[in-house]
Amino acid sequence: MKKFRFLTLLTFLLFVACQPAETSRSVQVLPPEELYGDLFYDVQSRDDLFPDSKTFVDCLPNKELSVILEAYELVENRADKDVLFGFIQEHFVIPGYEEEVDVEKSNSAGEHIQKLWDKLSRPADIAATGTLIPLANPYVVPGGRFREVYYWDSYFTMLGLQVDGEVELIDNVLENFSGLIDSIGFIPNGNRTYYLSRSQPPFYSLMVDLHVSENQTRDLAYYLPILKKEYDFWMDGADDVDASNPTNRRVVRLAEGEVLNRYWDDRDAPRAESYREDVETVEEALEKFPERTASEVYRHLRAAAESGWDFSTRWFDIEEDGKFDLSSIHTTDIIPVDLNSLLYHLEKLIAKGSAAEEAANWNAKAAQRMALIKKYCWSEPENFFMDYDYKKQAVTPVKSLAGLYPLFFEIADEDQAAMVATTVKDLFLQPGGVVSTLNASGQQWDYPNGWAPLQWITVKGLRNYNQTELAGDIANRWVELNEKVFQNTNKMTEKYNVVDLTLDGGGGEYPNQDGFGWTNGVFQKLSESTTTNED
Repeated sequence: MKKFRFLTLLTFLLFVACQPAETSRSVQVLPPEELYGDLFYDVQSRDDLFPDSKTFVDCLPNKELSVILEAYELVENRADKDVLFGFIQEHFVIPGYEEEVDVEKSNSAGEHIQKLWDKLSRPADIAATGTLIPLANPYVVPGGRFREVYYWDSYFTMLGLQVDGEVELIDNVLENFSGLIDSIGFIPNGNRTYYLSRSQPPFYSLMVDLHVSENQTRDLAYYLPILKKEYDFWMDGADDVDASNPTNRRVVRLAEGEVLNRYWDDRDAPRAESYREDVETVEEALEKFPERTASEVYRHLRAAAESGWDFSTRWFDIEEDGKFDLSSIHTTDIIPVDLNSLLYHLEKLIAKGSAAEEAANWNAKAAQRMALIKKYCWSEPENFFMDYDYKKQAVTPVKSLAGLYPLFFEIADEDQAAMVATTVKDLFLQPGGVVSTLNASGQQWDYPNGWAPLQWITVKGLRNYNQTELAGDIANRWVELNEKVFQNTNKMTEKYNVVDLTLDGGGGEYPNQDGFGWTNGVFQKLSESTTTNED
């Protein structure tokens, strides 16, 4: 199996996604550390230039990069804040985002979202600029600080686009992702060069399924080669693992020889877009756990970013005092129940589109993965699907809504689904919907926050097993909370406090964002389904 290696010292050449053959061209895209050299480190190491570490790496050079770097070589007093900021102002366009979501007040959240699609849509990119990876078709960004397309966000955004009849935009987003898989072998976290070492939860097969089920322009056969290429990315290294070398990138050989998947990142350095935060986290981790190495902790932080749950106690070790701390992060030791459920769907969809003999092979892969999810991720004591720590050979101690993915993909049996539903009702259900985990850690993917994608996974998963009353209750609570916040603020936000409805969602590395792609999508889909009782 051909291995993809992240290029840290070499120019990365990328064909513009989905460009027709007669107009395709290669463009140079490099991560910001390589684009800007000393300027990158001088800016990102400071905490007094930009409150958000993502700002500088999203800046647009306003002249040839070689000219900018030559000018920077002549700058004296680089340590002076005003000198450094003045240089950036002179040579870059500094991004803002307030205007992106400023729309006239609507009577309802649903009407507001219909107006937002234009605000959050971006035209096809003409060329690579700064860290942006150009895309050949229009796309939708989440909003706020997220000025580029994001992989797993886009599926939930598509749900709302579907409700609002934005068929062409769904088509364009899917074609962009297909082009990325075809050209570089996978879908990056987002279309930025600093995301080229990782992906995100593999929702591409669900996007294809959505497109095909709507009888759009292309059938499943068209997407089969691309679906297989996506699968190859996640399974890269599976042929190389053995008892003495049980891991390779995103695959893990378990104690009895079976193979499942984990989140990973091909780099083990600070994230460019969170450089200062990662350096500080690693310093704290090494002080608390001197046996760890910096590269190990960086890898775990980056792998958690690939999961989309950055950050959550899902990835932390529980400490002697019963608390969780980011310093203990160990993401790559964990077999995530959501990731493997998603790959089950990918295997099933490839089987569905394949001829008989090949379909049998793919169905066998899916059946094996289903059995392994039940074997390793179902906890009898907890009556819940959990993540599995392959090093400790036990489920992790954290219940999370990732445990609803086996219901969403109909992997669970009826008894398991009933027990999961009881746990959701008894522990996760809150006044504003369902909470992501039960741990109040201060991290954004933990209690008391609720997130739109997890509401949809939970509601749809429960409906799959006829838990319609609980599913409807969750959907109504979430829709009502979204509507209430919109009426008070004229905003649809990234996350919500579902426990105390007088407070905003919070925690994490940055403030709650306005926009917001997947919140809009899930709101429209749940509003439709609570009205029509369909999903």
